[in-house]
Amino acid sequence: MRDIEVGKITQVVRDLCIETNTRLGEDQLQALRRAREQEESPLGKEVFNRLLENAEVARRESVAFCQDTGYAVFFVEIGQDVRLAGGEIGEAIDEGVRRGYEKGYLRKSIVRSPVERTNTGDNTPAVVYYDLVPGDGLKITMLVKGAGCDNMSALKMLTPAEGVEAMKHFVVETVERAGPNASPPVTVGVGIGGPFEKAAQLAKKALTRRSGEPNPNPKLAELEREILEEINATGIGPAGYGGTQTALAVHIESFPTHIAAFPVAVNLDCHSHRTGSVEL
Repeated sequence: MRDIEVGKITQVVRDLCIETNTRLGEDQLQALRRAREQEESPLGKEVFNRLLENAEVARRESVAFCQDTGYAVFFVEIGQDVRLAGGEIGEAIDEGVRRGYEKGYLRKSIVRSPVERTNTGDNTPAVVYYDLVPGDGLKITMLVKGAGCDNMSALKMLTPAEGVEAMKHFVVETVERAGPNASPPVTVGVGIGGPFEKAAQLAKKALTRRSGEPNPNPKLAELEREILEEINATGIGPAGYGGTQTALAVHIESFPTHIAAFPVAVNLDCHSHRTGSVEL
Protein backbone atom coordinates (compact mmCIF):
# COMPACT_ATOMS: atom_id res chain seq x y z
CA MET A 1 0.00 0.00 0.00
CA ARG A 2 1.29 3.45 -0.96
CA ASP A 3 0.19 6.72 0.63
CA ILE A 4 -0.33 9.84 -1.46
CA GLU A 5 -1.10 13.12 0.25
CA VAL A 6 -4.02 14.88 -1.40
CA GLY A 7 -2.13 18.17 -1.01
CA LYS A 8 0.21 16.87 -3.70
CA ILE A 9 -2.77 16.31 -5.96
CA THR A 10 -3.80 19.93 -5.47
CA GLN A 11 -0.34 21.09 -6.50
CA VAL A 12 -0.15 19.01 -9.67
CA VAL A 13 -3.70 19.97 -10.70
CA ARG A 14 -2.86 23.65 -10.20
CA ASP A 15 0.18 23.28 -12.45
CA LEU A 16 -1.74 21.21 -15.02
CA CYS A 17 -4.36 23.94 -15.32
CA ILE A 18 -1.72 26.53 -16.17
CA GLU A 19 0.48 24.33 -18.37
CA THR A 20 -2.37 22.84 -20.37
CA ASN A 21 -3.96 26.22 -21.06
CA THR A 22 -0.74 27.98 -22.05
CA ARG A 23 1.42 25.31 -23.73
CA LEU A 24 0.03 23.21 -26.57
CA GLY A 25 1.42 19.68 -26.50
CA GLU A 26 4.15 18.79 -28.98
CA ASP A 27 1.86 16.21 -30.59
CA GLN A 28 -0.73 18.92 -31.28
CA LEU A 29 1.91 21.31 -32.63
CA GLN A 30 3.21 18.59 -34.94
CA ALA A 31 -0.34 17.86 -36.12
CA LEU A 32 -0.84 21.55 -36.93
CA ARG A 33 2.46 21.67 -38.83
CA ARG A 34 1.60 18.53 -40.83
CA ALA A 35 -1.81 19.90 -41.68
CA ARG A 36 -0.29 23.21 -42.80
CA GLU A 37 1.93 21.31 -45.25
CA GLN A 38 -1.00 19.28 -46.56
CA GLU A 39 -3.47 22.18 -46.78
CA GLU A 40 -4.15 23.16 -50.39
CA SER A 41 -5.88 26.47 -49.70
CA PRO A 42 -3.62 29.54 -49.32
CA LEU A 43 -6.09 31.03 -46.86
CA GLY A 44 -6.14 27.77 -44.95
CA LYS A 45 -2.34 27.77 -44.76
CA GLU A 46 -2.48 31.28 -43.34
CA VAL A 47 -4.89 30.10 -40.63
CA PHE A 48 -2.35 27.45 -39.63
CA ASN A 49 0.42 30.05 -39.61
CA ARG A 50 -1.58 32.21 -37.21
CA LEU A 51 -2.44 29.24 -34.95
CA LEU A 52 1.20 28.23 -34.69
CA GLU A 53 2.27 31.82 -34.08
CA ASN A 54 -0.36 32.12 -31.37
CA ALA A 55 0.90 28.91 -29.76
CA GLU A 56 4.44 30.30 -29.66
CA VAL A 57 3.30 33.57 -28.08
CA ALA A 58 1.18 31.73 -25.51
CA ARG A 59 4.13 29.52 -24.56
CA ARG A 60 6.63 32.40 -24.42
CA GLU A 61 4.42 34.79 -22.47
CA SER A 62 2.66 32.11 -20.39
CA VAL A 63 -0.78 33.34 -21.40
CA ALA A 64 -3.83 31.34 -22.40
CA PHE A 65 -3.74 29.98 -25.95
CA CYS A 66 -7.51 30.62 -26.19
CA GLN A 67 -9.71 32.97 -24.19
CA ASP A 68 -12.16 30.11 -23.56
CA THR A 69 -10.36 28.21 -20.83
CA GLY A 70 -13.37 25.96 -20.61
CA TYR A 71 -14.45 23.18 -18.34
CA ALA A 72 -11.64 21.61 -16.34
CA VAL A 73 -12.14 17.94 -17.18
CA PHE A 74 -10.06 15.23 -15.51
CA PHE A 75 -9.63 11.51 -16.07
CA VAL A 76 -8.11 10.02 -12.93
CA GLU A 77 -6.65 6.52 -12.82
CA ILE A 78 -6.18 5.40 -9.21
CA GLY A 79 -4.15 2.32 -8.40
CA GLN A 80 -5.95 -0.13 -6.15
CA ASP A 81 -2.91 -0.12 -3.85
CA VAL A 82 -3.03 3.64 -3.29
CA ARG A 83 -4.30 5.17 -0.06
CA LEU A 84 -5.17 8.86 -0.22
CA ALA A 85 -4.24 10.74 2.94
CA GLY A 86 -5.07 14.14 4.32
CA GLY A 87 -8.39 14.84 2.68
CA GLU A 88 -10.83 13.99 -0.07
CA ILE A 89 -9.59 13.74 -3.68
CA GLY A 90 -12.51 15.60 -5.25
CA GLU A 91 -11.98 18.56 -2.95
CA ALA A 92 -8.24 18.45 -3.65
CA ILE A 93 -8.82 18.59 -7.41
CA ASP A 94 -11.26 21.48 -7.09
CA GLU A 95 -8.77 23.36 -4.94
CA GLY A 96 -6.09 22.79 -7.59
CA VAL A 97 -8.41 24.17 -10.28
CA ARG A 98 -9.26 27.14 -8.06
CA ARG A 99 -5.58 27.98 -7.54
CA GLY A 100 -4.51 27.28 -11.10
CA TYR A 101 -7.17 29.40 -12.77
CA GLU A 102 -6.43 32.25 -10.37
CA LYS A 103 -2.64 32.09 -10.62
CA GLY A 104 -2.68 31.60 -14.39
CA TYR A 105 -5.11 34.49 -15.00
CA LEU A 106 -7.42 32.04 -16.75
CA ARG A 107 -11.01 32.92 -17.48
CA LYS A 108 -13.56 31.46 -15.09
CA SER A 109 -16.39 30.14 -17.24
CA ILE A 110 -18.49 27.87 -15.01
CA VAL A 111 -21.97 28.87 -13.83
CA ARG A 112 -23.91 27.16 -11.04
CA SER A 113 -26.47 25.53 -13.34
CA PRO A 114 -28.07 26.01 -16.77
CA VAL A 115 -30.96 27.70 -14.96
CA GLU A 116 -29.15 29.60 -12.19
CA ARG A 117 -26.50 31.21 -14.36
CA THR A 118 -24.38 32.70 -11.59
CA ASN A 119 -20.64 32.30 -12.13
CA THR A 120 -19.02 30.13 -9.48
CA GLY A 121 -16.07 32.53 -9.57
CA ASP A 122 -13.24 29.99 -9.68
CA ASN A 123 -14.04 27.58 -12.56
CA THR A 124 -15.10 24.84 -10.17
CA PRO A 125 -16.47 22.29 -9.84
CA ALA A 126 -14.16 20.28 -12.04
CA VAL A 127 -15.61 17.43 -14.12
CA VAL A 128 -13.87 14.26 -12.92
CA TYR A 129 -14.04 10.65 -14.11
CA TYR A 130 -12.41 7.99 -11.93
CA ASP A 131 -11.06 4.59 -12.92
CA LEU A 132 -9.68 2.05 -10.44
CA VAL A 133 -6.66 0.30 -11.97
CA PRO A 134 -4.04 -2.22 -10.78
CA GLY A 135 -0.90 -1.02 -9.00
CA ASP A 136 0.08 1.82 -6.69
CA GLY A 137 0.20 4.71 -9.16
CA LEU A 138 -2.01 7.72 -9.73
CA LYS A 139 -2.40 9.30 -13.17
CA ILE A 140 -4.28 12.55 -13.73
CA THR A 141 -5.12 13.61 -17.28
CA MET A 142 -6.64 17.01 -17.95
CA LEU A 143 -8.73 18.07 -20.94
CA VAL A 144 -9.54 21.77 -21.26
CA LYS A 145 -12.94 21.78 -22.97
CA GLY A 146 -14.25 24.99 -24.47
CA ALA A 147 -17.97 25.46 -25.02
CA GLY A 148 -17.94 26.34 -28.72
CA CYS A 149 -16.82 22.89 -29.81
CA ASP A 150 -18.60 21.05 -26.99
CA ASN A 151 -21.89 22.65 -28.04
CA MET A 152 -21.47 21.11 -31.50
CA SER A 153 -21.14 17.58 -30.12
CA ALA A 154 -23.89 14.99 -30.50
CA LEU A 155 -25.07 11.51 -29.53
CA LYS A 156 -27.32 9.09 -31.38
CA MET A 157 -28.74 5.70 -30.48
CA LEU A 158 -28.39 3.72 -33.70
CA THR A 159 -29.67 0.20 -34.19
CA PRO A 160 -27.37 -2.71 -34.99
CA ALA A 161 -29.11 -2.99 -38.37
CA GLU A 162 -27.96 0.54 -39.23
CA GLY A 163 -24.46 -0.50 -38.32
CA VAL A 164 -21.01 0.91 -39.03
CA GLU A 165 -21.93 2.85 -42.16
CA ALA A 166 -24.60 4.79 -40.26
CA MET A 167 -22.07 5.47 -37.50
CA LYS A 168 -19.56 6.87 -40.00
CA HIS A 169 -22.24 9.00 -41.62
CA PHE A 170 -23.34 10.39 -38.25
CA VAL A 171 -19.78 11.39 -37.31
CA VAL A 172 -19.19 13.19 -40.62
CA GLU A 173 -22.66 14.77 -40.49
CA THR A 174 -21.94 16.11 -36.99
CA VAL A 175 -18.76 17.82 -38.21
CA GLU A 176 -20.55 19.21 -41.27
CA ARG A 177 -23.38 20.58 -39.15
CA ALA A 178 -20.85 22.23 -36.84
CA GLY A 179 -19.07 23.93 -39.73
CA PRO A 180 -17.02 26.89 -38.50
CA ASN A 181 -18.75 26.93 -35.10
CA ALA A 182 -16.47 24.21 -33.71
CA SER A 183 -13.37 26.26 -34.69
CA PRO A 184 -11.70 23.79 -37.06
CA PRO A 185 -9.32 22.15 -37.60
CA VAL A 186 -11.01 19.88 -35.09
CA THR A 187 -10.02 16.76 -33.25
CA VAL A 188 -12.90 14.31 -33.28
CA GLY A 189 -13.56 12.02 -30.33
CA VAL A 190 -15.94 9.15 -31.06
CA GLY A 191 -17.39 6.80 -28.46
CA ILE A 192 -19.24 3.67 -29.51
CA GLY A 193 -20.90 1.10 -27.30
CA GLY A 194 -22.01 0.88 -23.73
CA PRO A 195 -25.33 2.39 -22.69
CA PHE A 196 -26.21 6.02 -23.47
CA GLU A 197 -23.92 7.79 -21.00
CA LYS A 198 -20.92 5.50 -21.55
CA ALA A 199 -20.67 6.42 -25.24
CA ALA A 200 -20.47 10.12 -24.36
CA GLN A 201 -17.77 9.54 -21.76
CA LEU A 202 -15.76 7.44 -24.23
CA ALA A 203 -15.97 10.18 -26.86
CA LYS A 204 -14.56 12.71 -24.45
CA LYS A 205 -11.83 10.38 -23.20
CA ALA A 206 -10.82 9.68 -26.81
CA LEU A 207 -9.73 13.30 -27.07
CA THR A 208 -6.98 12.75 -24.49
CA ARG A 209 -5.08 10.38 -26.77
CA ARG A 210 -1.97 11.80 -28.48
CA SER A 211 -3.04 13.53 -31.69
CA GLY A 212 -3.32 11.03 -34.51
CA GLU A 213 -2.30 8.03 -32.40
CA PRO A 214 -4.32 5.13 -33.86
CA ASN A 215 -6.51 2.86 -31.82
CA PRO A 216 -4.60 -0.38 -31.09
CA ASN A 217 -7.52 -2.35 -32.56
CA PRO A 218 -6.78 -2.53 -36.34
CA LYS A 219 -10.45 -2.41 -37.31
CA LEU A 220 -11.05 0.73 -35.26
CA ALA A 221 -7.81 2.28 -36.55
CA GLU A 222 -9.02 1.72 -40.11
CA LEU A 223 -12.36 3.35 -39.27
CA GLU A 224 -10.47 6.34 -37.83
CA ARG A 225 -8.58 6.74 -41.12
CA GLU A 226 -11.70 6.39 -43.24
CA ILE A 227 -13.71 8.91 -41.23
CA LEU A 228 -10.82 11.41 -41.20
CA GLU A 229 -10.62 11.24 -45.00
CA GLU A 230 -14.37 11.78 -45.32
CA ILE A 231 -14.31 14.75 -42.95
CA ASN A 232 -11.43 16.38 -44.80
CA ALA A 233 -13.29 15.88 -48.07
CA THR A 234 -16.13 18.12 -46.83
CA GLY A 235 -14.15 21.25 -47.74
CA ILE A 236 -15.00 23.11 -44.52
CA GLY A 237 -11.32 23.82 -43.94
CA PRO A 238 -9.42 25.73 -41.23
CA ALA A 239 -11.65 28.23 -39.42
CA GLY A 240 -14.39 27.31 -41.88
CA TYR A 241 -12.73 29.29 -44.68
CA GLY A 242 -12.59 26.29 -47.00
CA GLY A 243 -9.77 23.84 -47.54
CA THR A 244 -8.63 20.27 -47.27
CA GLN A 245 -7.76 20.08 -43.56
CA THR A 246 -10.96 20.25 -41.53
CA ALA A 247 -9.86 17.70 -38.93
CA LEU A 248 -6.45 16.83 -37.53
CA ALA A 249 -7.41 13.44 -36.12
CA VAL A 250 -10.28 11.07 -35.41
CA HIS A 251 -10.00 8.98 -32.23
CA ILE A 252 -12.46 6.15 -31.59
CA GLU A 253 -12.97 4.40 -28.27
CA SER A 254 -15.23 1.35 -27.97
CA PHE A 255 -16.98 -0.54 -25.17
CA PRO A 256 -19.21 -3.64 -25.11
CA THR A 257 -22.87 -2.92 -25.67
CA HIS A 258 -26.32 -4.52 -25.71
CA ILE A 259 -27.32 -6.89 -28.52
CA ALA A 260 -30.08 -4.42 -29.48
CA ALA A 261 -27.96 -1.24 -29.34
CA PHE A 262 -25.35 0.75 -31.28
CA PRO A 263 -24.79 4.02 -29.39
CA VAL A 264 -22.45 6.55 -30.97
CA ALA A 265 -21.29 9.84 -29.44
CA VAL A 266 -19.22 12.53 -31.15
CA ASN A 267 -17.31 15.00 -29.03
CA LEU A 268 -15.55 17.71 -31.03
CA ASP A 269 -12.50 19.62 -29.87
CA CYS A 270 -11.42 22.81 -31.60
CA HIS A 271 -8.02 23.92 -32.88
CA SER A 272 -7.25 24.81 -29.24
CA HIS A 273 -6.88 21.12 -28.42
CA ARG A 274 -5.46 21.24 -24.91
CA THR A 275 -4.64 18.17 -22.89
CA GLY A 276 -1.92 17.09 -20.48
CA SER A 277 -1.23 14.46 -17.85
CA VAL A 278 0.95 13.75 -14.85
CA GLU A 279 1.73 10.60 -12.88
CA LEU A 280 2.38 10.45 -9.15
